[in-house]
Amino acid sequence: MTKKVRVRFAPSPTGPLHMGGVRTALFNYLFAKKHNGVFILRIEDTDQTRYVEGAEDYIIESLKWCGLNVDEGVGMGGEFAPYRQSERKDIYIKYVKQLIDSGDAYYAFDTPEELDELRNKAESEGKIFAYDQHSRSQLNNSIALSKEETDKKLAENIPYVVRFKIPENEELVMNDIIRGVVKVNTSTLDDKVIFKSDGLPTYHLANIVDDHLMEISHVIRGEEWLPSMPLHILLYRALNFEAPEFAHLPLILKPVGKGKLSKRDGDKLGFPVFPLEWKSPEGEISSGYREEGYFPEAFINMLAFLGWNPGTEQEIFNMEELINSFSLERVGKAGARFDPEKTKWYNQQYLKTKTDNELALLYKPILEKNEISAELSLIEKVVGLVKERATFVNDLWEQSWFFFKTPEEYDEKTIKKRWKENTPELINTVGEILETVKDFSSIETENAVKAWIEKNELGFGPIMNPLRLALVGGSFGPHLFDIIEIIGKDETLKRIKLALEKIKK
Repeated sequence: MTKKVRVRFAPSPTGPLHMGGVRTALFNYLFAKKHNGVFILRIEDTDQTRYVEGAEDYIIESLKWCGLNVDEGVGMGGEFAPYRQSERKDIYIKYVKQLIDSGDAYYAFDTPEELDELRNKAESEGKIFAYDQHSRSQLNNSIALSKEETDKKLAENIPYVVRFKIPENEELVMNDIIRGVVKVNTSTLDDKVIFKSDGLPTYHLANIVDDHLMEISHVIRGEEWLPSMPLHILLYRALNFEAPEFAHLPLILKPVGKGKLSKRDGDKLGFPVFPLEWKSPEGEISSGYREEGYFPEAFINMLAFLGWNPGTEQEIFNMEELINSFSLERVGKAGARFDPEKTKWYNQQYLKTKTDNELALLYKPILEKNEISAELSLIEKVVGLVKERATFVNDLWEQSWFFFKTPEEYDEKTIKKRWKENTPELINTVGEILETVKDFSSIETENAVKAWIEKNELGFGPIMNPLRLALVGGSFGPHLFDIIEIIGKDETLKRIKLALEKIKK
């Protein structure tokens, strides 16, 4: 690759950043880092009617949480500033004029009402109206009008848009890194608006001009932009710009059924589709991966596998490994089905790899919320025993509350199944044995109880199951004697006594 790799993530601030957008940002980031390139954040806010307050800040915060650090762009600056399109308004005028002067674009004075009338008429005849090479010469524009009529309308400030004039009947042969050769005949394209009556360019022109001026080498974006590729290639050519290389990423598909993943699917099936929680200006709240307890590394690892395949059996990749392994050639054409359960699995894998100290620090605020104050060293021991059973940090409470609180209730099903007529007598004896153990470690307490069971040929089930019930309130939890060691002798004997008082068959 001879050209310096410069890629951009260019979202519109029209709402929260969908996980599909995060994946686009991720693939751009990985590609840039793999080739010692530059990752740019550009905000494409030329459509002011769809601008949503707070969306830009949300995008920036989302990228930070995901660890996708921007090299240049909004919030960072850089030699190609400004990186917000609404602040680049004056730059585009020059290129609009260039296209009009070269005959590649024209003024169109048609009102929205006139165009709606043409669409409705075509619809009533079972046709589709298109503003294109077949219709443009009969419409209210500078191609159909004389130069004098056009100049008069411009002088009178009659509202207009500028449309790009698509060449007639030309076979365009384009290359896409993911999809290979793409062929389109220009007769199937319409004359898109490239400059609006509000004095701002549309996405199509702004994007081309900015990518050229910012020296973008590769445009990596979602499949939904594939139909725009011919227009963009033609705009590059008309402006005498060298086109970047293109790569259109596959869609992220919904977990069940057909079509691409939407917020509605998340709402229906109970999973987030946004990286962070989003509160709309109207007050509607949408859940986010961060607030649901996902680690950013797990979220990113999952996203990387939506469309990309490393070609090996490895599934867990940290960011450095993703950068080293990533290539656009290993991104597939077919849509990638999102699996919420697999996403949980990724989080579980990352939780297991956290040190006990890291998890204890994350768990401490949850304990405090439950009005429990505990030494970090104790919390570390506890998480070390239960983390294999947890998917999220929040699960640790459910898996370990009994280390910090004496059970006040006992599971009815377990009582029915495990608490027999002779159980109180047996458990009372276990209490007496434990009272004599000096070294109250897991090994020593287990040895003492096991020796008594074996000597009296009692069997482990009738002792261990009700003992667990007495200590934790049910039939759950890690190795019983590990629990005994951590809660200590006084608490163990207190719980046995309490259970014998409270549990009635």
